[in-house]
Amino acid sequence: MTTYSHYTPSIHERRNDPAVGLWLLGTALMIFAMALIGAITRLTESGLSIMEWAPLSGTLPPMSAAEWQRLFDLYKTIPEYQTVNRGMSLAEFQEIFWWEWIHRLWGRLIGVVYGLPLIWFLLRGRLKRRSLPHLFGILILGGAQGLLGWFMVASGFADRTDVSQYRLAAHLGLALFLYAYVFWMALTFLDPRPERSGDAASLRVLLIAFLAFLAVTLTSGALVAGLNAGLIYNDFPLMGGHIVPPEYGQYEPFVLNFFENPPAVQFNHRLLTIMTVAFAIGLWFLSRRGELSPVARAAFTLLCLAALLQFGLGIATLLAAVPVALGALHQAGAMLLLTATVFALYQLRPGRETLA
Repeated sequence: MTTYSHYTPSIHERRNDPAVGLWLLGTALMIFAMALIGAITRLTESGLSIMEWAPLSGTLPPMSAAEWQRLFDLYKTIPEYQTVNRGMSLAEFQEIFWWEWIHRLWGRLIGVVYGLPLIWFLLRGRLKRRSLPHLFGILILGGAQGLLGWFMVASGFADRTDVSQYRLAAHLGLALFLYAYVFWMALTFLDPRPERSGDAASLRVLLIAFLAFLAVTLTSGALVAGLNAGLIYNDFPLMGGHIVPPEYGQYEPFVLNFFENPPAVQFNHRLLTIMTVAFAIGLWFLSRRGELSPVARAAFTLLCLAALLQFGLGIATLLAAVPVALGALHQAGAMLLLTATVFALYQLRPGRETLA
């Protein structure tokens, strides 16, 4: 006998505003797209093509041949051009420039799409006071993400031919946290009182643990991208005929292997991914045995399917030596898995007063 039930609020409690939820959901979708644009920017080695931080004037692209040449001359001063792209033509520079410009423009658009409606909803009195710290917190985090993005890009201007993998991981990590936060807030307005599931407390604890483990796995993927570690050992399940690559542990002190040794970083990401998929399958089996609402049960099925899809995309991307299209799909798969996890966790949240 199932024990879940649907709570029906009184007329005085029905203050959720679907328009606010749709606005937040739209913002989350834009962040999702931003992650894909960022992945393409990274995969096309476009991130260092714009060497100026101009939040306002940078909204417009170069408008003259002289301006294009000025920006190209700036790019020629950094190690990436001198070591990797020496002899690049202006037309080739423009190809990588546009991806970085689109990436930055999309970030500005997210700020506008989020900030202006926030002010409008606030002035119209359509937001509960208890939701304001969350909504303004998201605004602050969005600004911090822009600053962190520039901090990441600047790491590639002096002594490197690429950005710091540490800063790349931090930039992606904050993007994923921001996406999950906005998506969760959207759910609180669109579905403020999800069906309650019986005996969900232990499963909720496991799902929180899975979310934390997933965060570690996704961060390890950022290290793989930052070190171009996906361009080596393009076989699976072994790595050059070995379970553990021979280069594992060659850095001193040993802890550096987790962050700076490309073969070790790729191996760690493989291992974490396999463990994440096994964890997701285990959660799915547990959800079959528990007394869950139909929506919660479906959420765990989506989570498991998303994990398997992401695993398959990861193998395909590795075997093909990380082409742009597959690399972007792999990033999309990570976002889908995070989405499914947050949605499942929301379905199991304890009965608390809604923010909507």
